[in-house]
This record gives sequence, C-alpha cells and structure tokens, in this order.
Amino acid sequence: MRVLLTGGGTAGHINPAVAIAKYIKEMEPEAEFLFVGTERGLEKTLVPKEGFDIKFVKVSGLKRKLTLENIKVFTQFITSKIEAGKIIDEFKPDIVIGTGGYACVPAIGAAHKRGIPTIIHEQNVHPGLAINMLAKKADVTMISFPETEEMIDAKACALTGNPLRPNLFDEIDTDCVRNEYGFDNKPIVLFFGGSLGAERMNDALVEMLEAGFEGFNLIAATGEKHFEKITARLEERNIDYKGMTSLALLPYIYNMNCVLGAADMAICRAGAITISELNALGKASVLVPSPYVAHNHQEQNARYLEKNGAAKVLLESELSGVSLKGAILDVLGDRESLIKMRDCSLKLGQKDACAKIYAIVKELVK
Repeated sequence: MRVLLTGGGTAGHINPAVAIAKYIKEMEPEAEFLFVGTERGLEKTLVPKEGFDIKFVKVSGLKRKLTLENIKVFTQFITSKIEAGKIIDEFKPDIVIGTGGYACVPAIGAAHKRGIPTIIHEQNVHPGLAINMLAKKADVTMISFPETEEMIDAKACALTGNPLRPNLFDEIDTDCVRNEYGFDNKPIVLFFGGSLGAERMNDALVEMLEAGFEGFNLIAATGEKHFEKITARLEERNIDYKGMTSLALLPYIYNMNCVLGAADMAICRAGAITISELNALGKASVLVPSPYVAHNHQEQNARYLEKNGAAKVLLESELSGVSLKGAILDVLGDRESLIKMRDCSLKLGQKDACAKIYAIVKELVK
C-alpha cells in the first residue's frame, strides 16, 4: 500500500499523521509513505526526524480580515494544487490522508479530482477551516469528539479519537518516578504549558511558589525558553526552589509518558492531543485553555471535558498564584470527587484511534 499523508503547520497536525503512518507501517511493513507539507511549518523538521520522506508545496492560510494578502494566498492555492497534483502523479498513492492545517488542502483536493480515496482527521472539538473546506470532498471525515459531527457538513463521519504515541500506555512504576524526584507519598501534580511553555501560566506558578504550597508534590515544566527567566525571578525573590523537596522545576519533560502516568492530576493547556492523552489515561485535570488560538478551540475542548465531569476550567484571565493553588487543592481535597473525575475522564478516552483509522483505510483501499 502506498500512503500519502498531508497536513502541518503545528505539531498538533503533524504528530497525528506520524502516528497513523507508524501504525500502518507496523501493520504492513512493506507499505510506502510520503508526506506533503510546507517549508514554513514544523513538518519540515518533524517528519524527516521520524524517518519519513516529505515534499513541499507553497501555500498559506487565509487571513481572517479582508486584506490584499489574501490575493497572494488564492494565487498560491491554485499553484499549490498543481504542485500537489504532480507529486501525487509521481508517487501514485492508494490513499491520501489529511490531518488539518492549510497544508493539506491542495493535496486532498488534487487527490479527490483524480478519484483517489481520501480521508481527513480533525483533532479538536471545533473543526478547523481546512477540515471544514474538505469535509464534503473527503470519503470519510474522522473526528475525535462526538460533538464535532454537529459542527461539520461531511460526506461521512467516523468517531476515531486522536492517534496517540504508543509509549503513552507503557506500564509505569510510580515509585520510580517518586524516587527520581525525591518525592514522598503525597499526590503528584503535573504542571506544563505545552512543549514551548506558557508565559501567563508560568507567572502564576512563580506567584504560587512565592506564597508556598503544601499537601502535594509538584512537577512543573516551564518550557525551554522560559526556564532561565523563571529561575532568575525566583532567585531575585529569595525563593529557594532547589531546596523545595516537593518541587521538581524543569525546562522540559522528556519522559512525559512516565510523568503523566504517575501524576494524580495535571494543570495544563487544552490542546487536542493533550486532552486526548489525559482522557486515555483517565487523569483528572485543571485546564487553562490558550486564548491565542483560532476559533478559541482550546476553550471549547476544555468545556467539553468540564461538561462531562472530567476536568475543571480555569481561564487565563482568572489565573493567579492564589487561583492556581486553590484549583489544585479543590481537586485533590475531595477524594470521592477526584475518583469520579478520573472515571469521567477515562470514559471519554479513545485508546485505539490508530486501529480504527487503519480499518477505515483498509475499507477504502481494496
């Protein structure tokens, strides 16, 4: 089987495509793969790093206001569809899979025109512009949350969940994690603002550490680019963060599957893959959705979990050291409610998204 995958811009679009490709490769070692993206997106580095070939088209996203820049975007779209068509004609895929972002639009459109089966995948509750544009053309639109089906006019929908990294489900020895950070038996709280960190969340973290906390162990990742600034601020305020036995302050968490597996709860953003991982593991959480994303989709993701009893939502505008500590203690303070929140989270979880997607691929490629 020859599979062309397309999508990109952000890791949230790229990583699901990589996860799908790896699963198909595991099922069919002889399968061949090609990615199509743009040189401006993260796919330029992430895809080759995972061992897959990639080719590029020149395409940009539409500006949401009327602007002359959109004339250039429309011109690029026409030429990118021609470029994508040439790539498809050379590679001759049996199926084309799109995972969102403007980079996937020309390839899915060109494949549809040639009668090649296409499927697209939406990671968030609220569908992005590219997925909305393509849903009527794609043979199947795969969604990660049931509510999405009501928001999209698709030829056909299938609830698959988000493709997740396989090591997420490795058996975790919580005692080993505790020993690694020198923790006692208090609950473990995981704090992170995404792979790059989140400045406003870090501000609240500093305020909480300055005031002091007790009753839980805290693993907090600031993001690489924020770490030195945060530690300098703590030192300026004479806060001995290195001497806090219940704190592990890190720039980045490289063994996230282990740490997340051991955590009793998480404080984090509400990106699609993040909340899918939380649900797959049945983790309680306090979600701080980023207000800097299209369609405010992170808040919609967070509210979906909140509505289903799996999380509490703390808006960035409400965030402070006091509200952060209060939210943590509120979740941990009622054991019965914590267990209920975990159960609700687990009920929302989808662990077998790749298997479901592969079954759809096999149904279309006969």
